[in-house]
Amino acid sequence: MASYPAPRGARPVFSPKLDFYRAAGRICLMSMVSRAGLTLTWCVILATSLPVFGQGRREPDAFLNQQREAEERVRRDMDEQMPATQDIDFDYGGWYSFHLFLYDDGVNSSRTFRRNDLRVWTRLSLDRGTHTVYTRTRLSFLDFNTGDSFDGRDNDWEGPNLERGYYQFDLRSAMQAYAGRQVDYNLNLKIGRDLASFGTGYVLSTPLDQVWIRAEHHDVAITGLMGRTVGSSEDFDASRYTERTRRTFFGVELRYTGFERHEPFAYVLWQRDHNHDNYRPLLQKFDYDSFYVGLGSEGELLTNLRYSTEWVYESGHSYGHRSFLHQDVIRAWAFDVELEYLFDTRCHPRASLEYMFASGDEDRLDSPTDAIGGNRGDRTDRSFVGFGWRDTGLSFAPRLSNVHIWRAGASFFPFENDKFLNRLELGTDWYLYHKNHRAAAVSDFTADRGSGYLGWEMDYFANWDITPDLAWTARYGVFFPGKAFSDQTTRTFFLVGMTWRF
Repeated sequence: MASYPAPRGARPVFSPKLDFYRAAGRICLMSMVSRAGLTLTWCVILATSLPVFGQGRREPDAFLNQQREAEERVRRDMDEQMPATQDIDFDYGGWYSFHLFLYDDGVNSSRTFRRNDLRVWTRLSLDRGTHTVYTRTRLSFLDFNTGDSFDGRDNDWEGPNLERGYYQFDLRSAMQAYAGRQVDYNLNLKIGRDLASFGTGYVLSTPLDQVWIRAEHHDVAITGLMGRTVGSSEDFDASRYTERTRRTFFGVELRYTGFERHEPFAYVLWQRDHNHDNYRPLLQKFDYDSFYVGLGSEGELLTNLRYSTEWVYESGHSYGHRSFLHQDVIRAWAFDVELEYLFDTRCHPRASLEYMFASGDEDRLDSPTDAIGGNRGDRTDRSFVGFGWRDTGLSFAPRLSNVHIWRAGASFFPFENDKFLNRLELGTDWYLYHKNHRAAAVSDFTADRGSGYLGWEMDYFANWDITPDLAWTARYGVFFPGKAFSDQTTRTFFLVGMTWRF
């Protein structure tokens, strides 16, 4: 992440290798001027060149969040396949989706991006759901307008990649299929690649290569997880250059299901950094090892009034800015609470309120998550870093670190009696953003002023299931920067997409 924002309309050229050679060239030039100061020159120039490593080699956090927001609705529809009821069941299918993005990211006043995704899945179920094998591959074509990409590649293919692939065993189904018995306990075992989530997904909601075990007895459910990040996924630290992301997770979650309207949970989760750095600047290390303790609950407060909440404490060790001898101690926390009311009337309106918080560190002046440009001045890192997911807006779309976010939303089906438009949903979400520490950085580096007020955003959306196999969506968002931005230009975001199931 850059230390200084680029001018609007500028298109920086990013290349870690090129930046390395430029730094080396400066070193050689300085050494020619003064051979006696060669050793000192190497140290000084490399130290002052630290910010060039890793910058811009990938898409910004906001772009990654926007991509996931576009796919969340599709994922919810497709990840949940109906359980098999036959002794042997084999099924297959897929879907093709196209999304067009038109937006202003605060650096370029206009970017245009088209994403094409083809997914094909197969599912084999044996013995009435006792054994399940599921695979899903994805082939994507990414197409930017000339000059609009973040890494200089305007057109690129991704894949085919294994997006999901796992074997799952269900003990309750086995007892029914093999012994004809109904039992009040269960054991689920899953091995392979799938979405992993703890709690409400605030800390962890990401695909992992994993071993997942869930045991249920009466009103208690215990889940165990051992997993590793998918190598092609993006790492949260953009200041380092790695070809593959390597982070491991170990965790246990406990849920109580005995209450009629509430399901409280608690969990512990360890994350360990095993990334291999292709280029490591002098006097800088990058390891970030974290530990999370989470408490929360999901359920219904009153009839039609749903809620979810999660509180998280994070500890562990990290390296700060220009740090290699001593690690910092992580002391961070985060909180989320959401209320949603479903009106029992025509058009099925719903309204929701949500508050999201993730702590920051006043010494992190350039980045809330990176090592370079990160914590400095003391040995305590108070900036929260998680691996979860929340909708933080379409246009601004910040990472959950050093922020307060308030969201209010509503939606309804205005044409429920129309045969053709009865599945058209219209809605809106409004956001207010503020920093936890006014002088510290957020994930958008163009927030370059020491003010806590980040701004506000209004989003509008339309989701339409035209047929059981064809869906359409459109989303429009406008972000109004606050005093934390020297550039007060309004940012717009527009998305339109189609999904065809086959």
